[in-house]
Amino acid sequence: MLAIHIVAYALSHSPCFVQFVTSASMKLLLAGLVLTLIVGAQAQWYHFPGEAAQGAKDMWRAYGDMKDANWKNSDKYFHARGNHDAARRGPGGRWAATVISNAREMVQGSNGRGHEDSAADQEANNWGRNGGDPNRFRPQGLPKNY
Repeated sequence: MLAIHIVAYALSHSPCFVQFVTSASMKLLLAGLVLTLIVGAQAQWYHFPGEAAQGAKDMWRAYGDMKDANWKNSDKYFHARGNHDAARRGPGGRWAATVISNAREMVQGSNGRGHEDSAADQEANNWGRNGGDPNRFRPQGLPKNY
């Protein structure tokens, strides 16, 4: 707070100070502000890459399970489960789930798949990613090991 008062006083009393402040010290002030916001929010950004990698593994595992199960009408369940598991890892996992899901739908959409099916997949993706129970989409008879 004191720094803001000093800058305000200097700006009002010294025109050459404006040029000085707008150079390197302004960048330093901005970097300090960003650092304060990160620390103040107790953001643990250094966990993000690990969470993202684990989330991608969760998505890959759900895809593998879907292929392994080969169960009719089970794709929405596995979409929801992969997103749910990945998002539980934290912000990095949630980001990975979002990127992978959106990329998958974009690629499949370009292959001429129906808009309705893609929208239903995205509904399942969002449901799981936002903490919804994937079993909402579980088809009857799907083995318990999935």
